[in-house]
Amino acid sequence: MANNIELDTLPFLYSKKSIVTSEVYDQYWKFAAERQNIFFNKIQNVFPWTKDEILSKYKFTNAYRASDRVSQFLLKSVIYNGKHYDAEDTIFRILLFKLFNKIETWECLENSLGDISYKSFSFEKYDQVLSNLLNNNERIYSAAYIMPSGKSSFGYDKKHRNNLQLLDFIMKDNISRKIARVQDMKGLYDVLLSYPTIGKFLAFQYCIDINYSELCDFSEMSFVVAGPGAQNGIAKCFISRGNYSEEDIIKFMAEAQEHEFSRLGIKFKSLWGRPLQLIDCQNLFCETDKYARVAFPENDGDSGRKRIKQIYNPSLLNHSIDYFYPPKWGINHLICKEE
Repeated sequence: MANNIELDTLPFLYSKKSIVTSEVYDQYWKFAAERQNIFFNKIQNVFPWTKDEILSKYKFTNAYRASDRVSQFLLKSVIYNGKHYDAEDTIFRILLFKLFNKIETWECLENSLGDISYKSFSFEKYDQVLSNLLNNNERIYSAAYIMPSGKSSFGYDKKHRNNLQLLDFIMKDNISRKIARVQDMKGLYDVLLSYPTIGKFLAFQYCIDINYSELCDFSEMSFVVAGPGAQNGIAKCFISRGNYSEEDIIKFMAEAQEHEFSRLGIKFKSLWGRPLQLIDCQNLFCETDKYARVAFPENDGDSGRKRIKQIYNPSLLNHSIDYFYPPKWGINHLICKEE
């Protein structure tokens, strides 16, 4: 089933050219709302969290990126852990964590080396800790995204050694001073993209993580880059997007959210008043892509993937999270167990 949408009937104004949506398009909004319902049901201990069989069986990220377990750890244990770090140590801590994007790896480094800072950084010591983990058949990288090996740039056979050299290279390039000079999210993105092995997807993800800190304060509605998963989700939601780029489509979704939830008769529970931002709409395309593999198997999108790899295991994640967001968002005082 196809639907024609005139972009000029919505807040996001580009032209009068129409885009054509598939039936997966409406599912995007339904998924966002139900995934957010699950988020609040978990907080309020309302069980079952959902009656949606697909959401019950498979693992999906939150509607808001900052609510995910890894982002929460970054916020509470890496950036805002109660200690004061200068700009250099703050960016070092953020980038070190994101290179591996795995909580257990960070905790092992911290337990072995003490408080993490660039001032005390030693390639040899960090390499030893990570090599010991690998020798014990422990995974040191998250499966969320693939970090390039970096061998062509730094020459090591072991990926983690190249990544540590990349981090040292970035720090020696005075990235904290560069961040202080950038004027917007796009400027921050360009700085990150200039470094070896950091491609468009990683540069944008790192932008969002750095912007959680006090190093900068850019609107999450100001810039977006569509990652591979989002691109495939867009291909499933839109039969035709005309001359609009994938980034245009993400902006359209962010601008149209209130209109579209209303059109579908959906009461969306925002993040304590914070609407979905561009990064959230981008991520929701990734998750809608996964959801559609089961719900709409005939819609192959661009990748042709047919199944969802990760099964949801509540026994592994059955611990309460005390949610915390960047203080500059002004929502932490609103967080409570009851709506």
